[in-house]
This record gives sequence, structure tokens and C-alpha cells, in this order.
Amino acid sequence: MRDLQKRVAAFIREHHLETDPATRLLDLTSEVGELAKAYVESTGYGASPFHPDDHWAEELGDALFALIALALGTQVDLEEALERVLRKYDHRVRTKGHAGSGA
Repeated sequence: MRDLQKRVAAFIREHHLETDPATRLLDLTSEVGELAKAYVESTGYGASPFHPDDHWAEELGDALFALIALALGTQVDLEEALERVLRKYDHRVRTKGHAGSGA
């Protein structure tokens, strides 16, 4: 993940795409919305099974870029964040029998 963060940081610098964290958060939210739209459109609003395609992969890439850019803008090491959350989920599974935060 650190390599991905370095690549995105270099791309942002090279193309002068720096912006504030609030804008990054809005961009991420927009990209996740586009993922939802791609999903519902590809299934005919649930009428047929979902089959990932190139458009889906591109939308996931957009969302990943937006997430990485947000992490960079807020000085979060995504690899460390992922390790923490995996430990949290592991603890929940072992103690509750599931990874969810609810009862």
C-alpha cells in the first residue's frame, strides 16, 4: 500500500492536483456513488446478477485513487490503518463470531 501511496503522491505533484482534505472527501464520496450507480445499472436495478466488467474495474480504480489521495492529504499511512482494522475485525470475529460492530 505504501507503494501505491507513493505513486499517487507523485502523480498528484506532477499534475498539480493538490487540494484540501474536504475536497478529497467529497471526491471519494462521489466516486463511491459512481460505483453504486455502475452496480445497479449493470444488474438492471437488481433484475439480473452482477458481473464485474472493465467499467466496474475503472470505477473501483477511481475510488481507490480518491481514497489514497484523501489518506495522503490527511497524513494517514493506509497500510498501518489496514493492519489496525484487520486486528480489530479479527478480535470481533474471535469474541463475537462476526466482524460487524453491532451486537
